[in-house]
Amino acid sequence: MEVKRRQVDRLEIISFPSRAAMAETAAADMAAELRQRLAAKPAVRMVFAAAPSQEDTLEALMNAPGIDWSRVTAFHMDDYIGLPSDAPQRFANWLEPRVFSRQPFAAVHRLDPGAEPERAARDYAALLNEAPIDVIGLGIGTNGHIAFNDPPADLDDPLDVRVVELDRTCRQQQVDDACFARIEDVPRQALTLTVPCMMRAERLFCIVPTKAKRAATHAALHGPITGDCPASVLRRHPACTLYLEPESDPDA
Repeated sequence: MEVKRRQVDRLEIISFPSRAAMAETAAADMAAELRQRLAAKPAVRMVFAAAPSQEDTLEALMNAPGIDWSRVTAFHMDDYIGLPSDAPQRFANWLEPRVFSRQPFAAVHRLDPGAEPERAARDYAALLNEAPIDVIGLGIGTNGHIAFNDPPADLDDPLDVRVVELDRTCRQQQVDDACFARIEDVPRQALTLTVPCMMRAERLFCIVPTKAKRAATHAALHGPITGDCPASVLRRHPACTLYLEPESDPDA
């Protein structure tokens, strides 16, 4: 299988012969984007996704040469409510050894729900809105979510960060990804960047491996643009690339 490119609405789609090739190219493209932006301006702001599906891409990105990470401010897109601050499942803690401690970032803004999640959401939104977000690396959930915007998501949400209820499919995915032993252990609430917040970022890179995501990518590419499949909204973004491999590509 060769690398194939196509477009659905405004969304660029690249299909690769293997997950390894997909992750390597996605990381290289993100690295090139960061280098280009850092050559043009003094600072860049990037939002990271925390999920096993992103791990090989993040590893390759951390090893990419020529990125002045000391001028990059890092955010992440979601986290659970109700877990201890040191729980390994917390997304900030998952990203710490894989990304945040790997490079000398200008700043790392961790999304910490704390004891007042609503206030934490407002504070994080204020940080995000201090300047435009340059780059987001994201994935698609088995239910079509982006970040923790489970269906039916509000594609015109007035907030930038909010408290959300996680649906059962989303919570089961966390078990299937071996992040939790039982669905009963998965928190029922989280903080997340909303769909409009993510869509305002200037450049999106969406990396989607595994057969478990195939139905979601099919709905995102071939169904209506709707909150019932939040990832479908990526077809409206002016600069988003979707990276697929044979198991996740519904048209492979």
